[in-house]
Order: sequence, then C-alpha cells, then structure tokens
Amino acid sequence: MEIKDYKDMKNLQKVMAISLFSLFLNHVCQAQNPIIQTWFTPDPAPMVHNDTVYLFTDHDEDDAQYFKMKDWQLYSTTDMVNWTYRGTPISTETFQWAIQGDNAWASQAIERDGKWYWYICANDTIKKLHGIGVAVADRPEGPYSDPLKKPLVPGAFGYIDPSVFIDDDGQAYLFWGNNGLWYAKLNKDMISLGSEVIPVKELNDSIAFGPLVMKRDYQLNKRVLKTNYEEGPWVFKRNGLYYMVYAAGGVPEHMAYSTAKSIHGPWKYQGRIMNEAANSFTIHGGSIEYHNRHFMFYHNGALPNGGGFRRSTCIEEFKFGEDGKIPFIPFTKEGVRTPVRNLNPYQRVEAETMAFSYGLKTDRRAGSQHYITSIHNGDWLKVRSVDFGEKGATNFSACVAGLMQGGSIELRIDALGGSVIGTLDVSPTGGSEQWKVQTTQVNAVKGVHDLYLLFKGGDEELFNVDYWIFNH
Repeated sequence: MEIKDYKDMKNLQKVMAISLFSLFLNHVCQAQNPIIQTWFTPDPAPMVHNDTVYLFTDHDEDDAQYFKMKDWQLYSTTDMVNWTYRGTPISTETFQWAIQGDNAWASQAIERDGKWYWYICANDTIKKLHGIGVAVADRPEGPYSDPLKKPLVPGAFGYIDPSVFIDDDGQAYLFWGNNGLWYAKLNKDMISLGSEVIPVKELNDSIAFGPLVMKRDYQLNKRVLKTNYEEGPWVFKRNGLYYMVYAAGGVPEHMAYSTAKSIHGPWKYQGRIMNEAANSFTIHGGSIEYHNRHFMFYHNGALPNGGGFRRSTCIEEFKFGEDGKIPFIPFTKEGVRTPVRNLNPYQRVEAETMAFSYGLKTDRRAGSQHYITSIHNGDWLKVRSVDFGEKGATNFSACVAGLMQGGSIELRIDALGGSVIGTLDVSPTGGSEQWKVQTTQVNAVKGVHDLYLLFKGGDEELFNVDYWIFNH
C-alpha cells in the first residue's frame, strides 16, 4: 500500500490490526478454557439442579492488583459448553455485617426444600476477620436476603472458603478453612449450626505414608508425604465414600484430595490430582456428575490481562478409576470437547449465552433480565453445537437497543472466518435499553454447526443485545 496521507496511514494501521487479530483468533477460536471471558470468575462452585448446572463464582475486578472482589456472580448451562450469565445476585452490600468493598471471597450455594442457600465469606465489621455468612432466596438468581444480619460463623483467622454438603440421611454439614480445616453440622433450617465447630486434624499438616521411591541400588525407601491442605475444601460423596478435594501445597497451590468412610473422618490422603494453575498462584474448584459424566472445575489466570488476582473458571472432564480414585487431570485449552446436548436455535437464546467471546461484557446487576454490552467493531461471540435441523432456518431476529451508532451482526458458521449465512443491519432504537426486535433473512443452513455472531460498525460502542432466535 502506498501511503499518501493520514487516511492511508489509518487504513494501514487497521489492516495490520486485523492481521494480528486474525492470528489471535486462530488460537482462541478452538479454546474453551477459560469458559467465561466477559468477567474474571475465580473460585467456581458448580451445582446440578433439575438438569441444569448452576455455577456460582466470585468476581475479580478487571483492574485488581490484589484481591479486589465486590460481588458474586451466577452462570448456568444445560450442555456444558455454552454458559449463560444469570446475573450478579449478591454483593458485600447484601450483608450489613460485612466490611463493604473489595471483600467478596469464595462461596458455595446449595438448594434444599425449594430454597437456595448461598454461603460466602467476608470480613466482618466487628472482628475485622473473615467469617462465614449465608444469603437465602427462592430461586438461584435471587433476590437474596441475609436472614441472620450477622455471620453464621463469626470471624476467626483462616475462616474462609465455605463448602456445604447434604448427606444421604439429610444431615447437612459446612466445611471451611485456610491453613486449617473446620466443620460443623447445619440444622435443617440451613442458617444455624447444629454442633460445635470441629477441627479436622488429619488435614492440618497430618502425615500420610506415600508411595515407595526406588533408589538407584533398587533398595526401597519410604518417603513421608503430608496432605499439605491449604484451603478451598470441596466435599462430595460417591458410592458410599466421602471425598475432600482441596487446594494444597502452599503457594503456588495445586489440587489434591483425601477420602474417608465417614464424614467425620479419619481422612486418608490420596494424592495430587492437578498441578499448579497457569498464571495463578491459587487454585480452587469442585467436582460434579452430570449426565453420567464427571467434570472438575478450577480457576487459572490465562485470560488476557489475567493473573494471580484476575482469575477465571475452567473445566476438565475426567473419569474415576475402577477403584474409585480420581486420576491426575491435565490442564487443556479445549476443556469440554463433547457437549451434553445440542442447542436449539428456534427457541429464544439469551445473548449472554456463549461458549467463547471477545471484547464483550454483560450487565452487572441482579434479577433475571440480562444482556451483552460494551459491543465494539470486531467483537464477537461463539455458540457451540447449534442444531439447525433438516429443514434449516429462513430468518434471524435479535432484540437490540442502542442510541445513535447502530451497526451490524454478521452470522457465520463453523469458524469466525467461515461462511456468512446472513447479516442483520441494526438500526438505532433511541436508547441503550430501548429494546426492539429486528429481523433479517438468512441462508437455509442445516445440521449442527458452531455459530459466530460478529459485530461490526463504527469506532464507538455499537448497541446492546438481549436475545436472538432463528425461525424456519
């Protein structure tokens, strides 16, 4: 290109930017981990309820240089590859006893008898130490309230990372702790303790005898291992055996686990199951079974601008050994390779449902109505395994809102550079939340494809999108 004036220079810069962006896209378009790109989402706590996986997460701020966490977020999926943002239902403001601001640490939620109980940790205003609180709602997305107006477990050193578990006999337990592990029974109301606080001594640097190490002269030498429990307990039960997965080894942390025949122990160390996470000195997660498949959640710092204080949820699928042991689980960028089911594009799909995205944000509010925002030229989202069926689609509609900018949504299949099946020209609606459904015709694509929504327009923010749908 011959550069003649300022306009040519801007065009050249744009071409170079697009070329670099294309190289980036070739890498990320095949990735699934981390699973959420709109926000940093550490300390994932998944729960299966009524054929839906709910994911409760913390939220590291985009500019965090230390633990800067103001609120907690919720996501859900029914296919394990496309995740829908369900809002930011609670924050430190939900708890009047908590020090406000950058103080919303790891949490876990559970459903019981039609109520949802979200256990969190935050610094209390009296002891200035982390304590365990609980918020209650009728639905996973809230609204939540604090029934106690005080910590369920008053603040003490190391009192973080609550994990809740309901046993087969209906008895509920709450575990928590950093550099020490404690637990207590929960009463059936789930908001009061039914026992004293009990330390778990076996997981407080207790000694277990590990594998035999072969010396060069073939003599056997016993090596003493410690559980190295650090924090982030996750409790579940399988085939009558209790599992305790946790962050171990100090800093940087890896994932390990112990098992017991009783919820009260003794806990036997079983070994490392994950290495130290990429670009993060912590690791925190938990395991679920969904459609007879097993998934391990954890966090790393692998997103752009990520790091030890800006962490993101990832998932790996694994299989238990025939002896019931959890295998060593390698980290992958692909994450969950095979969805549980395909997505139906002929039902309303929330725009904040995606397998991967670039440049986008979701709103940051409670409630059940959410949308994607901060949409600029070149931003995009990917939805995996969309089943257009044998008949195929004839048109595409999206509910959009925007002021003066407008722009377009380019629909591509199978790759960001794949075939364009249609383009929706988005007209301004008069306001950032003045919603209007706009429609365009599309080529009759059939079968199962990955779908990309590529946003195009001017230099300013373009518009917001609430939902989309295809029609036959």
